[in-house]
Amino acid sequence: MYEYLTGQVVDRFPSYIVLDVQGVGYRLLVGNPYAFAEKQTMTVYVQQIIRENDQSLYGFQTADEKRMFNQLLSVTGIGPKSALAILANGDQQTLSNAIAEENINFLTKFPGIGKKTASQIVLDLKNKVEQPSLLDEPTSDVPTALADALAALSALGYSDREVAKVEKALLKEAALSTDEYLRTGLRLLTTK
Repeated sequence: MYEYLTGQVVDRFPSYIVLDVQGVGYRLLVGNPYAFAEKQTMTVYVQQIIRENDQSLYGFQTADEKRMFNQLLSVTGIGPKSALAILANGDQQTLSNAIAEENINFLTKFPGIGKKTASQIVLDLKNKVEQPSLLDEPTSDVPTALADALAALSALGYSDREVAKVEKALLKEAALSTDEYLRTGLRLLTTK
């Protein structure tokens, strides 16, 4: 229902923040509320979870963090609170690497995650884990047209790994339009 909210963080509590969006205060459950700067306007990516007795909004600093949260929710035995606790460490790259490398010991360090659940995370997410792309890093080297084309490839259903491989090849191309980047990317993805 919601993708993101833009507003001012007016309060932080141990498990949530309050985001004021044009006079409406949204209570967003977050992994680390102190990572959100108080009294500053910011965009927070949100995921609404509706349960039998509860409706909650979960907040994330990046779209990739939200994506990882939803992937963790797809794992048997992982609920929203466990997924949020896993993401609270703030290092998504290390988490993605641990899943890809089947590092069960790393995953069992999170509260409520035993060996069985850690093994299930690896089993369910090893080939789905999304590595943050070069576009997520602040850089002026990535043209807007390329960023738009890569977003379109993701929207077409290509995995982040596939898009990241194409991204490296497209960065070597001369400056193209979004449409040309998209066609070249599709050609690279379909000729493999």
